[in-house]
Amino acid sequence: MRARAAVLAEVKKPLEIWELEVDAPKEGEVLVRVVAAGVCHSDLHYIQGDLETPLPAIPGHEGAGVVEAVGPGVTRFRPGDPVVFVFRAFCGHCFYCLNGRPALCDFSNPIRRTGRMFDGTTRFHRNGTDVHHVLGVSCFAEYTVVPEQGLLSLPPDIPLDRAALVGCGVTTGVGAVLFAAGVRAGETVLVIGCGGVGLNVVQGAALVGAGPVIAADVVPQKLEWARQLGATHTIDPREQDVVEVVRELTGGRGADYAFEVIGRADTIQQAYAATRKGGTTVIVGLTPMGTTVPLDPLDLLRTEKTIKATLYGSANLPRDIPRLLELYRLGRLRLDELISRRLRLEEINDGFEAMLAGSVARSIVVFEH
Repeated sequence: MRARAAVLAEVKKPLEIWELEVDAPKEGEVLVRVVAAGVCHSDLHYIQGDLETPLPAIPGHEGAGVVEAVGPGVTRFRPGDPVVFVFRAFCGHCFYCLNGRPALCDFSNPIRRTGRMFDGTTRFHRNGTDVHHVLGVSCFAEYTVVPEQGLLSLPPDIPLDRAALVGCGVTTGVGAVLFAAGVRAGETVLVIGCGGVGLNVVQGAALVGAGPVIAADVVPQKLEWARQLGATHTIDPREQDVVEVVRELTGGRGADYAFEVIGRADTIQQAYAATRKGGTTVIVGLTPMGTTVPLDPLDLLRTEKTIKATLYGSANLPRDIPRLLELYRLGRLRLDELISRRLRLEEINDGFEAMLAGSVARSIVVFEH
């Protein structure tokens, strides 16, 4: 089979559209016809070289599609099934999976580390050259091959472009509130960074009845989206001191929960400073490799603050992704409003430029088959 894909051939360069040969799925693998793929900031980290992956490679980890074919031994899927990609494929039976933390499962580490499937080979090729997988998904391609454990079934009534968002941004953001932090009604929440994931932290906080929900960002349009998704107050850090405003809104204490959703040392420190004594700072943003954050352990002891990180929203993926989709069905989780722009594959670099400019909540690549 031949397919077009957006390929990272060299870091700090735009993605290139290549036509590739795609191998049939092997033992335990599934061939998926990709319908929609979200343009997520995590992919930009690979493009900019902040995170490493073997090259050339096909990024894209937030997406949904339809099963085209299955390899030997696959029992959970059959051709025609709608599916969402899981960028942390999990085994289902290790310590972490059995304790409801499948994103911490080590099952797919070899694929993430080498860019190759479990047998040591890739399923993408161009003129005899191997093209690598990214995070075991690589959904910036018309067709991709993934491990069976890297997919979840979708209800047939959920539009696939909306379902794609639940593959990463929605689950990470809403999950940070519901599953990682366990925010309760009436508790105060600060969200620093209102991009694709941060907006979902905002709507997760609104979903549980938190308040006030305070959103901080330097892009006015992002603050407007945050208000639409449930923020009660907004802060532009260029004009106001985030920590001071948060304390003014919380009786001088600080936020019960402060979520950092950018991935920078200075904003992590800012979130910590805005957290009240006994409160929790939650790190959601993906930092570049080698980032360190100074910590005063004496201050941590005296204030009894908690610093918590979350991966994939700390979600129990096979349980919680269907729950989130049901909330969408009920009108309580907003997915339609998150999609600012739909792109053709050839326009994918425009999607990253729009992300950096802050002019989109989320761009979605929609494939024309």
